[in-house]
Amino acid sequence: MSPKVLVKENVGESGIETLRDAGFDVELGFDWADGDLERRLSEFDGILIRSATKLTSAVLEHAGDLKVIGRAGVGVDNVDVPEASKRGIVVVNAPQSNVVTAAEHTVALLLSVARHIPQAHASLTSGKWERSKFSGVELQGKTLGILGFGRIGQLVAQRAAGFDLKVLAYDPFVSAERFKEAGVQHAATPEEIFANADFITIHLPKTPETVGFLDDAAFAQMKDGVIVLNVARGGLIDEAALGRAIESGKVGGAGLDVFPNEPVTEHPLFGNPKVVVTPHLGASTAEATDRAGQQAAEQIVLALTSGAVTSAINVPAVAAEDLATLGPFVPLSERLGRLAVALSEGSSVDEITSEFLGRIADRDTRPLSLGVLVGALSGNAEEHINQVSAGSVAEERGIRLATSTNSRARDFADIVRVTVRSGDSTTRVAGTLVGERQRPHLIEAWGWRFNVQLDDHVTVLRYRDQPGMLGKIGTVLGEAGINIVSAAVGYRPNGDDADNSAVMVVSSDREVPSSVLDQLLASDGFERARSVSFS
Repeated sequence: MSPKVLVKENVGESGIETLRDAGFDVELGFDWADGDLERRLSEFDGILIRSATKLTSAVLEHAGDLKVIGRAGVGVDNVDVPEASKRGIVVVNAPQSNVVTAAEHTVALLLSVARHIPQAHASLTSGKWERSKFSGVELQGKTLGILGFGRIGQLVAQRAAGFDLKVLAYDPFVSAERFKEAGVQHAATPEEIFANADFITIHLPKTPETVGFLDDAAFAQMKDGVIVLNVARGGLIDEAALGRAIESGKVGGAGLDVFPNEPVTEHPLFGNPKVVVTPHLGASTAEATDRAGQQAAEQIVLALTSGAVTSAINVPAVAAEDLATLGPFVPLSERLGRLAVALSEGSSVDEITSEFLGRIADRDTRPLSLGVLVGALSGNAEEHINQVSAGSVAEERGIRLATSTNSRARDFADIVRVTVRSGDSTTRVAGTLVGERQRPHLIEAWGWRFNVQLDDHVTVLRYRDQPGMLGKIGTVLGEAGINIVSAAVGYRPNGDDADNSAVMVVSSDREVPSSVLDQLLASDGFERARSVSFS
């Protein structure tokens, strides 16, 4: 019997035809009444939806033998993914369906702001002929700064080349080689872009660290008259600070497609003649909609025929015989991947090496390698990162991956090591699981050895080895209302302390913000400090 697939929403004809061409029995449920989905869901092997259909845990109780959920788009907020995973349902999406559309909209906004096109249109259609009022600026020969060089940032750079723009891009989670391949100049810091770019577009993921990324301090470092664009996520730009920068003349214009709270129809910047706004149209084209439906349909076909999908949201199952051994090491691998990248001193990530020593080396360690990659990329890429998507995202960013195994491990039964190479510098961390509850422990960082529990909030500090340093750390964190849970000073494996330095790992009850780290680094004797939160 042919697999039966429900297309619950209008995803475009190409997606529907893809399912039919595969020989599937396709039913369209565009006009189903309330309650029909719950009543009939168990009849289907797969379902294809967009954003309107809510597949909650209550709905999925009626899933029966449903095997795959296809979301025609990027986000899956309308699907209870943990519940689907618990029921063995693969959830797939179309992560690349809107990247071209978003890149083109970025260029469209850039031209609109630079040439005052919406304002000129409104003036002319209101009966005015004001050529001199709307004189703009050319793109040719100027510098475009791109903050975030993932899929969309790279497509924007390709299109910028057609306008003879110089491109300067920043992204610490892209290899130096990828910048060269793209023909763009690699900015080691955001400040380099602020100082040199005539136009700045932001394509960073939205995380606690990137909210308000462009704020008063950032605008103050920019060239006078700079044009700023956001077609990524609302909140990456501090809009109040943007308003002040426009009023002062520091910012010559802005193009905004996204906002912190949507939908929004009233906003302080909407009446500003130097600001062009659109209602989150970055992914809104007929082609993107059709492409999303087709890509999601292709994934459903793969899931129901070969079982090998390329854009699954939920993690594929691990073989039962390996799960008992490898399962607890996946969270450890993710934490070590995140920590290794955070401790890296370079301005790029060129290579990530995962090493597995001890009993785990005799198993299929691919879930652990992917766990390292998930930790390294999560929060540092605009794409959704999981064990299915991590490899392709790393490939697109030019990050080389290497894995090694050794069934022998010194001092511990099992060890996971992660090394990040950035240019000529390398950073290595290592960890293991300890005790009956298999808690993650950090055993190496910055060349020093430890045996300290890898809690949710960890700070690693390097300082001159002298009395009173722990007291300084406790005082600064205490004044910030941060409680130290544990602290451990490392030791050199060869006993070498010729540089008279020490490294300490501190776990705390909450995240240590960058302002507190800056305060510590301003104190005498502190050399380096990094803070990572895993929760």
